[in-house]
Amino acid sequence: MNAGRVITLLGAESTGKSTLAIELARVMSSRGVDAVMVPEALRLFCEHHGRTPQQHEQADIAAEQTRLIEQARASHQVVLADTSALMIAVYSDYIFGDRSLYASALKAHAPCDATLLMSMDLAWAADGFVRDGEHAREPVDGLVRAALQGAGLSYNVVAGHGIARVNHALSVIDHLLDAPARQQRQAGAPRWRWFCDNCDDGECEQHWLPRSGKA
Repeated sequence: MNAGRVITLLGAESTGKSTLAIELARVMSSRGVDAVMVPEALRLFCEHHGRTPQQHEQADIAAEQTRLIEQARASHQVVLADTSALMIAVYSDYIFGDRSLYASALKAHAPCDATLLMSMDLAWAADGFVRDGEHAREPVDGLVRAALQGAGLSYNVVAGHGIARVNHALSVIDHLLDAPARQQRQAGAPRWRWFCDNCDDGECEQHWLPRSGKA
């Protein structure tokens, strides 16, 4: 079995990552696609320990997030990852001023087939001790964008409420999954060629050049 496609959802807290990842996996499964949602390792840690992690625990959580994604990728066609190690690196930077996790996190994130960055158009909602507060959303969003752009990694911003948000994300995923068929269609289509009015060479640009008169 070939390795599956990984679509990673990134974004500040309370921007709908988990809800969207679950819904995308449900919709794709209903279409007959072997899709699975990978949960957020940070949330699993918080729920297990009843607290947020300390600085020295961040690297292990990031490694666990990457492990969960790779494990799912090896056995499923499409993986919807509720964040990658990059979010751990961002929070390590924001909360502890520790930028040491960026290099490994970006290396782990780079193989993702698509990155969906959540817009902050959803209202912030409290979630016990797991979330820092609405004030954290804008700086965290800025750090995520800066990290992706600095590494030359592309991303799509997903916005909208309810089904509009789901459809926005699905449009990106559908375009990704259709790429092989799209390339095949393009390969089989006749090649369009333009001929200039002055010769039969489609690559000729001589007709643009001014013609000098004879001496």
